[in-house]
Formats: sequence, C-alpha cells, structure tokens
Amino acid sequence: MKRIMLGMAVLLGVAAAQDPGREELKLQLPKPMFMGTPSNIKSPNLEPITGKSRGPFLVPKGTRLLSSNRLVTSSDMQPVIGEMSFATDGEKSGGDGYFVELGPGKQWIQIDLRAPGFLYAILVWHYHSQPRVYHDVVVQISEDKDFLKGVTTVFNNDHDNSSGLGIGREKEYIEVSEGRLIDPKGIRGRYIRLYSNGNTSNDLNHYVEVEVYGVPVK
Repeated sequence: MKRIMLGMAVLLGVAAAQDPGREELKLQLPKPMFMGTPSNIKSPNLEPITGKSRGPFLVPKGTRLLSSNRLVTSSDMQPVIGEMSFATDGEKSGGDGYFVELGPGKQWIQIDLRAPGFLYAILVWHYHSQPRVYHDVVVQISEDKDFLKGVTTVFNNDHDNSSGLGIGREKEYIEVSEGRLIDPKGIRGRYIRLYSNGNTSNDLNHYVEVEVYGVPVK
C-alpha cells in the first residue's frame, strides 16, 4: 500500500509540474461502512472490481465547492424517507437519517448552483452502508432549469437505453464511501440533474450527498 501511495504522489507531482495551473482536489470522505470486496453483485455492465482507491484528481487552481446547501428539486418531491436538502447538506455518513429515498423506477434530482460556473468535478454518493449498484446513472448539466435545451451529458451508464436518455458508454459501479467522481471537463452550467433507476437491492433511488466543484463565471 505504501508503494502504491508513493507512486500516486510521484505521478501527481509530475502532473502538477507539467501544468502548474492545476492542483489536487481536496476531498473530505466519509468513513467506510463495509470492508472487503463484494463478490455477490451481478450486472451485465459492471466495471472490474479492483479494491483500489481512485487516487488524486487534479483541477484548476481556484476550483471550489459550489453546491453546498443549494436548492435540490426532484421528479419525486415527496420522498419516501428524508428531505431533498440532505443531498447538499454536507453530511456524507451512509447511516440512517443521512439519505433521501425516492420512489421506484426512473427518478432524478436537480441541483441549482444559483449562478453558472465552469464545472470540474461532480462527486456522488447514492448509498454506501452496503455494496449496491444503481442502474441507469445519468448526469447532465445545463443552464436551462427545464433541461429542454443546451443539455450536456457528462456520465451515462445506461447500457440498453432503458431510461430513454440514450445508450451510455460508462460502466455500472459498486457504491463505496469514496463516492463516484465524474469529470465534467470544465463545462459551463448552473443546473445539474442526476438520474437513477433503482438498484441491485430494491427498485428505489437514494442520495446521501452530491458535491459539485467548479469556478464561478465572472
């Protein structure tokens, strides 16, 4: 493990030296709630399980958290459990009382950043107290709150278009405490919409936290 971390540090130093305008994104991650590598989850589109951390992620200097306590709306505004505000309140523990639970089938939540920004990282925790795979995870960005125009999809692992948003190229993944980091590559936007369509444990949809990092448009 020490060799792996040392190798990551070396690579990070090389990347930062090549681009002095970038720095490591500092993240505060919750404690893991299960140990070991899950082996009983089956999916025709599951990414390989390595058990390794994703390592450091570089962003332009000045990148900051834009989503803290921002307004969250949803396709299901009467959650089964929790409040929509849980998704941006900064509480990332995976235990009971820290997640919002939406109804079955395809659902979405939407975060309003209040103003446009150039976005460089989106970090998503659906649920991490037990290993699960959430289906048809699609993340889109727009400056139109109704997502009728100017929509950019930055993540899509719906391999068979079962949610009707197009066929995605990304793989499904097992939820863990470090969350799923999505790279929007500096796309400009104000609204972030995140879809899911049930999971391997049940047909409901959950969000512990979503963090959006970027640079405000001046």
